[in-house]
Amino acid sequence: MSDFPWQSAFEIRDQVAGGSASAIEVARAYLARAEALNPKLSCFLTIDHEGALAAAAQVDRAREAGEELGPLAGVPIALKDNLCTRGVRTTCASQILGEYIPPYDAHVVEALRASGAVILGKTNLDEFAMGSSNENSSFANVHNPWALGRAPGGSSGGSACATAAGLAPLALGSDTGGSVRQPAAFCGITAIKPTYGRVSRYGLVAFASSLDQIGPMARSVREASQLLQVIAGHDRRDATSADRQTGQYVAACDRGVKGLRVGVVRDLLDGLQEADVRARVEAALSALEKEGATLVDVSLPHAKHAVSVYYLIATAEASSNLARFDGIRYGLRVPGADLTETYTKTRAQGFGPEVRRRIMLGTYALSAGYYDAFYLKAQRVRTLIRRDYDTAFESCDVVCTPTTPTPAFALGEKTSNPLDMYLADIFTLPPSLAGLAAISTPCGLSASGLPIGLQLVAPPFEEEVLCSAGQVVEDGCGLVGSRPAALD
Repeated sequence: MSDFPWQSAFEIRDQVAGGSASAIEVARAYLARAEALNPKLSCFLTIDHEGALAAAAQVDRAREAGEELGPLAGVPIALKDNLCTRGVRTTCASQILGEYIPPYDAHVVEALRASGAVILGKTNLDEFAMGSSNENSSFANVHNPWALGRAPGGSSGGSACATAAGLAPLALGSDTGGSVRQPAAFCGITAIKPTYGRVSRYGLVAFASSLDQIGPMARSVREASQLLQVIAGHDRRDATSADRQTGQYVAACDRGVKGLRVGVVRDLLDGLQEADVRARVEAALSALEKEGATLVDVSLPHAKHAVSVYYLIATAEASSNLARFDGIRYGLRVPGADLTETYTKTRAQGFGPEVRRRIMLGTYALSAGYYDAFYLKAQRVRTLIRRDYDTAFESCDVVCTPTTPTPAFALGEKTSNPLDMYLADIFTLPPSLAGLAAISTPCGLSASGLPIGLQLVAPPFEEEVLCSAGQVVEDGCGLVGSRPAALD
């Protein structure tokens, strides 16, 4: 039983389906590990014992009855706490939603339940998904399982930490500007940001609606691909959901990269200050080249503006989306106060400093006299960034960069300088602004033993090529089978 936490989702599903292990046994093993390690890691905000065991029992009953089991039957999964789960607290790591219990499931949660997955609980995050280090949670800082004094990345740091630490083989996060890819790089796992519209956002608490996308996180490319297979698809309840056929993501992992053209943004790679990151990325490129890929130099001339563009567009959309949290319909209510006083006090008491900062920035960018100068200009540059990728894809099939400019930084290292924190997403922001598909997968360790991630970006709805190329990187220089030393 002690081996369950380090088995793959495929191994667990096969054991449950074959009867050599029960879903109840698996769930209990993971719940026990989560209870034991969560005080050290703070990656779960809610551990749903009752719900997990009930779901596991249902899988066991289905197997005993000879029913066909779903692709994730009995496989535990952790969900970022901005995904609505019926009857289970959903906080967005914010005091303003501290006791909110949704009456419905997000689309991806419905898909997971239908697949037979066992939801263990809800994971910690930067409040309302705003952050790059998981230090903006209203409840606790998440700790990187590779080095407890380091940040796990954000905003999906809780999901990344839980997966890397063996508390769940699979997890879901949300990615607005890099929030599954950056923590995946810091924690040594794989994460996929699907094309905007590939996965329904119904039931995802909105941060920036033109950027938000739910993404799978796992310890291997193949497992992340399987999870994407389960959650991808059209949903009429989401107006931005694409009505397009999904791909064969798991099968794509076996296709190799012979003939694949890999675009290398050489000026970004040459400008890296971290020698370890550059060396590991070069090793990954060599692994791709060895298996038949061709390296092509490409340019993204407007990528240098991505941070400025993102923090105008995302904050503007956040200021609109978060206006609904007024203390009347959700969350805190100030006893004895009139509605105006309730609104003012609730937003001041309920939102943390980073959320308030972004609301103010976004409101300013949308205000009369500044809309054209800031927000509209940012949207125009966003279009230029997308055109840069269109041009690059004329000569390559995927674009390669590091996922992050450094390995995981120390907790507290960047909290006093918001701009320095924002720059941690410099490589993940351009694909998000362009609405493209991207994957981050480990490509080795730094000299100090911290994971380093490689990012591959593909044209819209070409997630299959990311699975193929990611698998080759994983086979050549990945970390599958490695266990975080800080947990020993």
